[in-house]
Amino acid sequence: MARTHSAHGSGGFTLIELMVAVAIASILLVIAIPAYRQYVLQSHRTEAKNALLDLAGREERYYDSNVSSGYTANSSLLGYGAAGFPMAIGSGYYQVNVCVPGAAAPCNDPVAGAQYMIIATPIGTQVADTTCALYSVDSTGQQLASNAGGINTTSSCW
Repeated sequence: MARTHSAHGSGGFTLIELMVAVAIASILLVIAIPAYRQYVLQSHRTEAKNALLDLAGREERYYDSNVSSGYTANSSLLGYGAAGFPMAIGSGYYQVNVCVPGAAAPCNDPVAGAQYMIIATPIGTQVADTTCALYSVDSTGQQLASNAGGINTTSSCW
């Protein structure tokens, strides 16, 4: 008994099946890419928070050794080299600035009662992170965050 091959059973994909697969893949990409970008922006926030807490610790160590001169905004005295503040930190997604009383703009004076304030602002591609656009910590230990509109977002960002 001889086998006969039919033209319809070739085992390939039809154009409609291929178009459905492409449509499904496109929908998945439209959902996945923005979620991934948001995840990347959120992961960079950790770098800013760590830098702020590190600088706050360095300020306190400096103050303990130099009580008479108080806190400093001198980057080399804090172990950050002679480049001065503001300066990019880590991978370059944030810039930090140390503000002490009597400092010039953009610091002006830190918040009332604080002897220093350390501020991290996004630079480069991180500027797209409008949810947690600014981080700060001061000598009283207060940690703050705000969005691009200046609204307090500390509870969701820290």
